Amino acid sequence: MSINDEKVKLPINANPIVVHEPRFNQGGQADYYSFARDTIQNGTAEATIYNSKKLEDVVHEMGLKIKQHEENIKFLKTQKNGLDNSILDMQVALGKYQTESESGPENEELSHVLSEQETIEQILRYEKSAAGIWCQLKTRHGTQASHLPLTKDVLGIVAMLGKVDDDNLSRLLSDYLGLETMLAIVCKTYDGIKALETYDKEGYINKTSGFHGLGSSIGRSLDGRFLVICVENLRPYGGEFIADDPQRRLDILKPRLPNGESPPGFLGFAVNMVSIDSVNLYCATSSGYGLRETLFYNLFSRLHVYRTRADMLQALPCIRDGAISLDGGIIKHNNVFVLGKREVDLKFPKSFAKSNLPQDYFEIERQIKEMKWKKERTVEDMQREQALLDHARFNFGIKKEEYLKFLAQNSSYTRQHSFKQEGSA
Repeated sequence: MSINDEKVKLPINANPIVVHEPRFNQGGQADYYSFARDTIQNGTAEATIYNSKKLEDVVHEMGLKIKQHEENIKFLKTQKNGLDNSILDMQVALGKYQTESESGPENEELSHVLSEQETIEQILRYEKSAAGIWCQLKTRHGTQASHLPLTKDVLGIVAMLGKVDDDNLSRLLSDYLGLETMLAIVCKTYDGIKALETYDKEGYINKTSGFHGLGSSIGRSLDGRFLVICVENLRPYGGEFIADDPQRRLDILKPRLPNGESPPGFLGFAVNMVSIDSVNLYCATSSGYGLRETLFYNLFSRLHVYRTRADMLQALPCIRDGAISLDGGIIKHNNVFVLGKREVDLKFPKSFAKSNLPQDYFEIERQIKEMKWKKERTVEDMQREQALLDHARFNFGIKKEEYLKFLAQNSSYTRQHSFKQEGSA
């Protein structure tokens, strides 16, 4: 019988090679010092080499993760720099358009400024309201008021976030919403709302912080309740927009009477009759929605506007979300009629159409706003990647130190193993 035909039999008392897994300390990290001692006591050099390779693989894998996070940050930085350059180029283009339009009529712009100032003065009359305190702060500190930790999430007041061409329609829309809603503070997120009012352990309002503290600091104590609207949590309009409309008006189906005809005297939907500054037309929220499809759609929904009360009453079969008429008629939701004398003096400012500017101006403004929104998201991604990178580097340093100490503790076994390999070669 040849050697190849013989079956190799192990002696009965042969000891198998035992590979010990490392123990873990109370912090959840591998205790390689105890493991090294155990392997030395058992005389298991092969197990030492095996676990050394295993730990080396872990360190290598963590190094690859670090490299991946570094590449992600590099890519995001390149993306951010590209957005910065594009925004700068477009701002230069806007400046060129504005310079070319300076020779145009100035009466319309002056009328717009005066109308806006008139609305601010009307709000300031309610000096103990949150809206009055906000306007006082804006009047004293200008744009710096928007950068305060307390107010940086505030978009503004309902009465100042929209503009209406016709003065009579502006008063009607204000009357429909009511004074409390017109003076409502509009915030981007719920965190911004929480900053406006804080409470003690017993649930009482802390008068030294939030809007209450802000009012006291400028000599205006906040009295009574006030509304705050969070646009981030509003359910946005889910339909389409009117094509090529610089104001992004909503493409809502026109009302139809039971006979299929359009109601006489129907002028349009209130939500589309409000003009919105370009800065709030796009990406007023972190989700990319503007104020028309969030704030004003939730305030007005599909509110109809008619020429006369008679037209409005004739269209009752197709009115679902209320209606107003230019001669003062108001129907709320669920066919609730508003009668009596108008009481709200506060109104929206008059819009400034910028009629002497080319159509490209509004498109560039839209693109700038969208790119700024993308830049904000990119910066947030960079911050997350940097946090992951810092964490990965910290863990890598710990594992690398453990690996080196493990090798130093077991250097005699690794040298013997290397000598054996060289001798067999």
